[in-house]
Amino acid sequence: MLTDAPLDTKDTPPVKVHHLNCGTMRPPGAPLVCHVLLIEAPGGLVLVDSGYGLDDIADPKRRVGPARHFVRPVFDAEETAARQVEKLGFRREDVRHIVLTHFDADHIGGLSDFPWAEVHLTADEALGAVHAPSWRERIRYQSPQWEHGPQLVEHRPDGEQWRGFAAARELDAIAPGIVLVALPGHTRGHAAVAVDAGHRWLLHAGDSFYHHGTLDGHSGVPGSLRGMEALIAYDGKKVRANHDRLADLYRRSDPDLLIVNAHDPLLLEKARATA
Repeated sequence: MLTDAPLDTKDTPPVKVHHLNCGTMRPPGAPLVCHVLLIEAPGGLVLVDSGYGLDDIADPKRRVGPARHFVRPVFDAEETAARQVEKLGFRREDVRHIVLTHFDADHIGGLSDFPWAEVHLTADEALGAVHAPSWRERIRYQSPQWEHGPQLVEHRPDGEQWRGFAAARELDAIAPGIVLVALPGHTRGHAAVAVDAGHRWLLHAGDSFYHHGTLDGHSGVPGSLRGMEALIAYDGKKVRANHDRLADLYRRSDPDLLIVNAHDPLLLEKARATA
């Protein structure tokens, strides 16, 4: 059972976490990254999100769609998770699981580089992206990115708590200490992913917020990011509520917790520097 208190990790072997940038983007006003976690778990490698993939670089018009003209990805093959996994001395086949925060193009493009991997996401996100999308979701998501037929494993994060978040699910079938935390708002079934790295917990909040100023309250959030966040939010009220909850958690300054997100370069560098 998950609780508001930190989980007891005495009997859980710590995992090593690599912090990857799997997609530099240059929208107006603020450079962005695609912050992907690569976890060395006992049963194989686990990715949290996958960034852009090799197939996106080969055919960006078809796979990424019109959004590429605004976010302006660099599309560098060396930034893909596939190439970075290999540079670290692993085989691509060592990636056994991919846990998604959500199904936007810059988070799932790399799935086709690991077609054998199980892809974990919330059931609500699978419903909105794949099974029964609304008209807005049909426009938002890029179905060519999953035409290879990934093995989707759907989860319902409910009935458990993690540090004040009421809907969480430990993915112990992957490895102890990997927790899917429901944070809908940016998309219908958006989630954060918490990882016990031994010396601390990492909370990868996905696109629940875009800029570290949302957490600290004094670093200005660029207007272009505020506008983009509001424009593509599935539920703006829930997005704002998530901002408040994450800022409250940040202000607690828990010494064993680091909050990161998918796109803030500063938070990526902080995670790397303290890994």
